[in-house]
Amino acid sequence: MAKGAPAIETIAASDAPNGKFIQFPADRPLCTDGGGCVAPLTIAYQTYGELDAQRSNAILLCHALTGDQHAANLHPLTGKAGWWDVMVGPGKPFDTDRYFVICSNVVGGCLGTTGPSSINPATGQPYGLDFPVVTIRDMVRAQAMLIDHLCIDTLFCVAGGSMGGMQVLQWAASYPERVFAAMPIATAAKHSSQNIAFHEVGRQAVMADPDWRSGRYLEQGVRPEKGLAVARMAAHITYLSDQALQRKFGRKLQDRSAPTFSFDADFQIENYLRHQGMAFVDRFDANSYLFVTRACDYFDLAADYGGSLAQAFKGTKTRFCVVAFDSDWLYPTSDSRAIVHALNAGGASVSFVEIESDKGHDAFLLHEPYFIATTRGFLEAAAAARGLARPGSEARA
Repeated sequence: MAKGAPAIETIAASDAPNGKFIQFPADRPLCTDGGGCVAPLTIAYQTYGELDAQRSNAILLCHALTGDQHAANLHPLTGKAGWWDVMVGPGKPFDTDRYFVICSNVVGGCLGTTGPSSINPATGQPYGLDFPVVTIRDMVRAQAMLIDHLCIDTLFCVAGGSMGGMQVLQWAASYPERVFAAMPIATAAKHSSQNIAFHEVGRQAVMADPDWRSGRYLEQGVRPEKGLAVARMAAHITYLSDQALQRKFGRKLQDRSAPTFSFDADFQIENYLRHQGMAFVDRFDANSYLFVTRACDYFDLAADYGGSLAQAFKGTKTRFCVVAFDSDWLYPTSDSRAIVHALNAGGASVSFVEIESDKGHDAFLLHEPYFIATTRGFLEAAAAARGLARPGSEARA
């Protein structure tokens, strides 16, 4: 395994105040499943906590579809807390007093890691649709390059939800000897036809915007904001449950006592979705949305192993905790059970938890006490098996 070749450039924190970057030169390309190559390759990432002397306490967090590397720090674009701030930090389940937590932006993303908005060295213009279509496995390959550069042989844990959970499964299948524990959360081993359909609606909304310009909008100084906002609105509905929508919005009107008999946002839910859509376009690239949704659509882990999901995990020594939420209809509990059955058939050590919540798919990003307790308990048990010391135990010894 490569150990941080000198030709790779790590940009100092003082030069990259919003995070860390590693630049792999043209002779270290990322070759994709689709036959393309990304070179040079930049990976943007964040770390929290300290790597121990044995390099044994590293946790890799894999973000969801439109997430990024800012898991537990203020987001440089929105000014809001990181997407998993509830879970990552001192004393939290991913305890940064005990673990070295890493989170990178996926390849194809738009917040520092090379993607379609990056400059194509062959043309001097943004890649646009010339960027290679990437898969979940390509994303994991890029992450493995980062982990190699950090000189970490084995990750104590890989964890993530939704698209992040797909990456967790791919890590466990592709690099079983490098993953001690794994937490795939609110995810599936393959994208369903319903989910592909939702993604296609979003992509068509983007591409139907006249400012998309066949993906060349950055060169022409415009952005397909309306199309991307509509895509986000449609997707956001899938992240919530009917119960959550009814509890929060019902049929309440927005700042009015009666309908206007127009196509204004009469209902609070309409106003909420419009706000979500427009806030999204300020932090995400339209072409990246096409690429990351396509990566999810192509994900079918069993297909890579002769149609047998159990074969993907045969003989694995990785410890698994699979988590589902009972109101998640985007990645329903049946998807998690299929993963658990395959893990059992492959002889893996696996626990499974279905958590009662009315918050839908997004529950894993929110304050869910039982989920927090489950994560803490799984990591505690894995740390004991791994022989990781508790914070301060060295001082007491």
